[in-house]
Amino acid sequence: SSDLFTPVYWALENDITTGTSNRTFEPDSACTREQIVVFLWRLMGCPEPEHTEYNAYFTDVKANKYYVSAVNWAYENNITTGLNDGTGRFGVGVSCAREMVVTFLWRTAGCPEPQTISTFTDVANSKKYYYKAVSWALENGVTTGLNDGTGRFGVGTYCSRAMIVTFLYRYAHLSD
Repeated sequence: SSDLFTPVYWALENDITTGTSNRTFEPDSACTREQIVVFLWRLMGCPEPEHTEYNAYFTDVKANKYYVSAVNWAYENNITTGLNDGTGRFGVGVSCAREMVVTFLWRTAGCPEPQTISTFTDVANSKKYYYKAVSWALENGVTTGLNDGTGRFGVGTYCSRAMIVTFLYRYAHLSD
């Protein structure tokens, strides 16, 4: 249906993504953490970070890369803290899981307290970093889960390019 294409065309028209070439989008390709943060940063109007140097916060953010300003902005605005593995890395090149994406969006929204708890079978542990984020995303229509009949959100499932632009599209239209 055309509903599948609306978020992709919206992302292209709003300069959130340019696609993978002049003629391809690759909807099923995995999105990396830096790509998702760049998409989110573009959605927010490409705000200039306080620190523009490449290694300001993370050891794996290299000079002259397209994502430096976006990652620094995301760190400065408490959208990302990097990988929680003690390495001081952001996670450049790491495929972004669905729970990471909705956590980035929830933090961008200011970490609003969800009014309802997640009903997803794979989001039952309230101690997980993404618990409130997924509950908020479900409550606000940013996600509907995997739509595969399992009642799962998809924790640990990579977030494809189609999924991320859909999440961003729904996030951008929350107030509509």
